[in-house]
Amino acid sequence: MFSTIAVIGTGYVGLTTGACFAHLGHRVICADVVAEKVEGLQRGEIPIFEAQLERIVRAGLDAGNLSFVLGSENAVAEADFVYLCVPTPQSADGSVDLTYLETAAAEISANLKPGTVVVNKSTVPVGSTLLVEQALGRSDVSVVSNPEFLREGTAVDDFLNPDRVVIGADDQAAANRVASLYLGVRAPIMITDPASAEICKYAANAFLATKLSFTNAIAAMCEAVGADVNDVLLGMGYDHRIGHEFLRPGPGWGGSCFPKDSQAIISIAEDAGYDFSLMRGVVAANEQQFDRIVGKVESVIALDGATVAVLGIAFKANTDDTRESPSVEVMKRLVAKGARLKAYDPAVSLVDLDGVEVVADAYAACEGAAAIVVATEWDEFKWLDLDKVADLVAERHIIDARNLLDRGALRRRGFTYQGVGRS
Repeated sequence: MFSTIAVIGTGYVGLTTGACFAHLGHRVICADVVAEKVEGLQRGEIPIFEAQLERIVRAGLDAGNLSFVLGSENAVAEADFVYLCVPTPQSADGSVDLTYLETAAAEISANLKPGTVVVNKSTVPVGSTLLVEQALGRSDVSVVSNPEFLREGTAVDDFLNPDRVVIGADDQAAANRVASLYLGVRAPIMITDPASAEICKYAANAFLATKLSFTNAIAAMCEAVGADVNDVLLGMGYDHRIGHEFLRPGPGWGGSCFPKDSQAIISIAEDAGYDFSLMRGVVAANEQQFDRIVGKVESVIALDGATVAVLGIAFKANTDDTRESPSVEVMKRLVAKGARLKAYDPAVSLVDLDGVEVVADAYAACEGAAAIVVATEWDEFKWLDLDKVADLVAERHIIDARNLLDRGALRRRGFTYQGVGRS
C-alpha cells in the first residue's frame, strides 16, 4: 500500500529520501524554504553531485509521484508521514544544534492531520524524539526515529539497497507503519527504542572513523619500519572479523558526517557522564594525519613561496562536497606556511581559501609546480599522461596521499615519490 509522504528539507538527505520513496511508488511532496531551489527542482535540476539522483528525480516528476513546494505548510496537510530532513550543525562546543529541527516541528504542527507519523531522518542525539514531540505539542501524532545511513556518491544505491533499516519508536504501531514504507527494499528492518536508534548512527560513523584513523596509524608505523601498508592491510582484511572496507590509508577523513558525528558522540557521552577518551584519540590522530601530509611536502621542498599542485578538493571522489575535506585541511596548512597552490577537482570549481587558485584541469595545476599532492582518489588522476606532467612541473616531486598512482612509472621519469605507509 502506497502512502503520501512529506519531506521537509531538500538537502543531500532530504532530496535522496524523497526521490527514493517516490521511486518505490509513494506520493512524495518535498518542501524547502529557498524559492530558487524549489523552482530548479521542479524542472528536474539537481543542485548536488550525486550518482543516479537526477535520473530518479526526473522519473518521479514524470510519473507524478514526486513534487516540490515552497514552505512546509504546503507539503504536510495530506501527508501520512512527515520526514524531517533539516540541518543539524555542530555547535562550538561539539554538541548538535537542534534549532532547525525544533523550528521545523513547530512550523508543521498546526497543519498535520490526526494520526500522522513524524519521522526524524536527520542525524540527531539521544532525546531528539521527545524534543520533536514537545515542539509539535500534539497528542494525536507519533514521532519515530529512522536514521539515514547514506554515503555521498552512492546515496541512491544505499537507500534502495541498504545494509539495514533502523526504526526507533515507543509506539510499536507507528514503527510498523514506517517499516511498511520500505516494502520492496530487501534489507533487515530493526525496530528498537528511540534512544538506541538515535545512537546507532553515531556509533556506526564513530567506528568507521576509528577504523580509518587506525589505518593511517598503521601506515605511519609501516613507514617507520619499512613495511608496505598495502600488503599489511590486505593481510588484515582477509580476516573475516575485520574485512577490507575502510582499510585504505589517506590524508585523513572528513566530509559532512564523520567530523561532526565524532564530536557529537563525544559530547553525548560527556553529557551522560562518560569520558569517551578513545574517540578523542581518534579525532586527534586524524588532525595529526593532515600534518603528516604537509610534512611529506616539506621534506622535499621549501614551502615559503613555492608553487604546489593539489589534485582533488572534494573530501572524497564522486562528490562535490568540500565540507571538512582533508584536501582543504592540508591546503590550509600549506598556505599558512607560505605556499602558493593551484588546485583541480573534476567536480569542484571553487574553494574559499586565500592563496589557492582553482584551475581548469590537472595539467594546468601541475604547470610550474615544485611538488604535486594527490589529495582525492578520483580515477581521472590514475590515467594522467606522466610524460606530459614531467614536462610541465618545475621540480619532480609527488606526494600521493591516496596511494593512487603507479610509483614505478613515476620514478622511471625522475620523480621522487611518497605515498602513505609505503616507500
